[in-house]
Amino acid sequence: MSIMNAIQRHIVSIGLVLAAFAIGASSVVVITEQATRQKILDNERQTLLNAINILIPTQQYNNDILADTLEIAANSQLATTKPTTVYRARRDDKAIAAVFTSIAPDGYSGKIKLLVGVYHNGDLAGVRVISHKETPGLGDKVDARKSDWISHFSGLSLNEPKTEYWQVKKDGGHFDQFTGATITPRAVIKAVKNALLYFEAHRDELFRSHNEQTQ
Repeated sequence: MSIMNAIQRHIVSIGLVLAAFAIGASSVVVITEQATRQKILDNERQTLLNAINILIPTQQYNNDILADTLEIAANSQLATTKPTTVYRARRDDKAIAAVFTSIAPDGYSGKIKLLVGVYHNGDLAGVRVISHKETPGLGDKVDARKSDWISHFSGLSLNEPKTEYWQVKKDGGHFDQFTGATITPRAVIKAVKNALLYFEAHRDELFRSHNEQTQ
């Protein structure tokens, strides 16, 4: 009986050690996963902030632009199919600019997602393409890493050029097209124009403070 008891005690000891090891390993996995998840979120936040600051330089605002936000519903004018976030830049509580998403649904190879910055007076702070599937060497010139074409929107508005000239030159408008790729710039120009039209119609709503939103 004493031998059997010893064997049982040994088995129980091994079981406790294995259980403790399993618990410890699980804890390490959970802690590592949480740390990794937080690092990913931090990286995504910084990437977004960097993109916004390309359009709205940091010296132009002093609020927490990633916290001063407004959710807007899916909108046909912006071609969005789900709620999106508007980031509001303010300086000493004065509205400076809004940054939001506009989509060109009719790119040559599909949707072109844009980040559009508009100053409170309606002038474009800038535009950047944040995702697309356009043809390399042709339509991908809308990407700032490939060409400076997209940077030419900065400073423009619905009055400069006038609304009817928000087209490529081939269509009688103000904007250059790409050699062999007119569809892509045509789609982006239309999406930027629609973003300006949306901003003009919703300016007061877009800059409404959080307190005003809840009243």
